[in-house]
Amino acid sequence: MKKSIFYIAALAASSQLFVSCKKQLDVNPRERILETGYYKTPAEALTSLISVYDVLGNQSSGYLTKVNILSAGSDDHFAGGDSPSDIGDLQTINNYTLTSTSGAASHLWGKGFTGVYRANVFLQKVNGAGLDDATKTRYIAEVKALRAIYYFDLVRLFKNIPLLTDVVEPSAMFDVLQVPADQVYALIVKDLSEAIPNLPTTVPIASQGGRLTQGAVHAVLGKVYMWQQKWTEAAAEFALVNGPTPGASTYGYKLLPNFADLWNVKNKFNSESILEIVYNTTSDMGWGTVGSREGNVMSILVGPRNYVPVNAALAPDYISGWSFLPFTKDFFDQIHYDPRNKATVANLDSLEKANIVTYKHANANTGYFIEKYAGRTSTKAASGQLELNFGQDMYEIRLADTYLLEAEALLKSGAGVGAGTKAYVMFNAVRARVGLNPLPVTMDNIMRERRLELAAEGHRWFDLVRWGLAPTVLAGKGFKAGRNEIFPIPERELANSKILQSKEWGGTK
Repeated sequence: MKKSIFYIAALAASSQLFVSCKKQLDVNPRERILETGYYKTPAEALTSLISVYDVLGNQSSGYLTKVNILSAGSDDHFAGGDSPSDIGDLQTINNYTLTSTSGAASHLWGKGFTGVYRANVFLQKVNGAGLDDATKTRYIAEVKALRAIYYFDLVRLFKNIPLLTDVVEPSAMFDVLQVPADQVYALIVKDLSEAIPNLPTTVPIASQGGRLTQGAVHAVLGKVYMWQQKWTEAAAEFALVNGPTPGASTYGYKLLPNFADLWNVKNKFNSESILEIVYNTTSDMGWGTVGSREGNVMSILVGPRNYVPVNAALAPDYISGWSFLPFTKDFFDQIHYDPRNKATVANLDSLEKANIVTYKHANANTGYFIEKYAGRTSTKAASGQLELNFGQDMYEIRLADTYLLEAEALLKSGAGVGAGTKAYVMFNAVRARVGLNPLPVTMDNIMRERRLELAAEGHRWFDLVRWGLAPTVLAGKGFKAGRNEIFPIPERELANSKILQSKEWGGTK
């Protein structure tokens, strides 16, 4: 298996949160080492850098992640679980009954500002860590880019947020103010743009797989421009990532020939991976340490509950999971005859009808589960709490995503999209990879392609909001226009502070 510094060292990093305060904005972290005595050596600087990265894959003790929260809120999934109250925070986003006291909103807010806080501490302290100039320059570029990534999620999810570029002292914490979203976007663009020239074009996978490269940051910047509807700028960023033609990226990115290989647990940091969230089987996460170690909880969450092979020779080696995030019947109907179906959907419905397996028909069961992250007996940990220590990595950004976004940006910028154009070639490269014939570059085709290609990867909810389609598509789940495009600011952030609730949620901001 390909290993990286983050694959090996993330456990150590996960314990590295520094100075605490009483507000979640400052994160009140799990303290292990005091910040005042840290950042004295290059080794401590590296561990601290890893701690900033570690937030990318943040999981809560309540099994919440960015991907499962946004998936539950999309039209592709139901929250599922054993009952309508199982992991209630996922149920409230599934039916849009969440409030400012929702754990889903608190997790997303806390995740984002944990990353911002760690980044700001690092940038404040790194000069005293004894690094050579080249190493320090690269570390600062990585941390600025990570801060931008965390702020990009925060501004998309909450809109009305504080903008912190320095460590806020405890005495000033309750005076923090929110800023207009355009100021947040300005910092994001500035951080990403400053980071790019000081990052490597590629990294050695064995020792540095998972670290940011120029290509990854160009891809993030392209997405930022998409949200700002700066189509020409977005297309230019994606062109740098994707190259002039498929497979000709300056950074070496190529679509994998076999779509299913993207979710082979031994295929970490493959040629299609641009920004990857790293998990492992060796951090020994247990029931008392959920969310604080490095196993991927999605693998147990999405498996079929009470799974029992009846015909062992034909039954897949799924582990018995908790039945969260089953695909909706509507999604299955869309992908059923698509070549990506088998690698995307674990079709327990057909397996049960063929008397190959049995499983519990739990809450909102459709019979269609997530194959991409399915926990298997062949991929479980060798020791420890096996259910919690799966090593399935997840993609924050992969090449098919940026191909489709470049095609969309070119279409919306007014560039030509007919046969032979860049938009046409990139769009249809994604289809050709799975053996599908070319289609014209239209928004309807792009939207459908993104839905099927990127299913269960955390993009669908953002896409629907970005396209302005969420109120229509998600109306049946309770989505309210002018409200649910963002999450409510958590109640604990409002108490005894100057932070105000967004007007979409009954506030004045």
